[in-house]
Amino acid sequence: MASIKVFGSPASAEVARVLTCLFEKDVEFLLIRVDNYKGQKRMPEYLKLQPQGQALTFEDGKLTLTDSREICRHIAEKYVDQGNKGLLGTGTLERASIELWLQTEANSFDPPSSELVFNLAFAPLMGLEQDEVVIQRSRQKLNKVLDIYDRRLQETRFLAGDNFTLADLSHLPNAQRLVSNNKCSSLITSRKKVSKWWDEISSRPSWKRVVEMQQEPPPVI
Repeated sequence: MASIKVFGSPASAEVARVLTCLFEKDVEFLLIRVDNYKGQKRMPEYLKLQPQGQALTFEDGKLTLTDSREICRHIAEKYVDQGNKGLLGTGTLERASIELWLQTEANSFDPPSSELVFNLAFAPLMGLEQDEVVIQRSRQKLNKVLDIYDRRLQETRFLAGDNFTLADLSHLPNAQRLVSNNKCSSLITSRKKVSKWWDEISSRPSWKRVVEMQQEPPPVI
């Protein structure tokens, strides 16, 4: 039986990030699907781990983590000799570059992309009013950071260098949401280098498997 358990829904960006990392590393795991979005009853085992019902809980033996990027680092470090061995780089300089771009994703890409997608895609489904101020602010922030990405990708194949790493992997969930919405897909597709980078990272088998999982119906509880 797999020692790793992932509690959450593949539809969650946090869960999707971790699942992609696990597939990249060829690490066996058990996914316990918890659909937070539909208000379904949560399993007692999950509530014991995560009383507040956050989107993600990761259990590796006696270790329990809830931050997706921290979990991905843990997976890449602990299972370094499995699957894709270069997710955290092969040297000090490459690791430093990966960490820099991971911080950029977490601080400059994730917040505005999450706000934009929520207002454009999820708010209407929830019967909430779209916040035009937030939409415009998010677009402006994303335009700035993606311009930086486009310049960077003129020099290297991927963000941290010429190999696919956690720096790229971490962008997959929210970039997928941007590209999938015709009101904001041009943020990615209008930039030649960013668009090429997206096409390459989104075609990885690990991410395709996660997208397939996202399309599966949630469990009936």
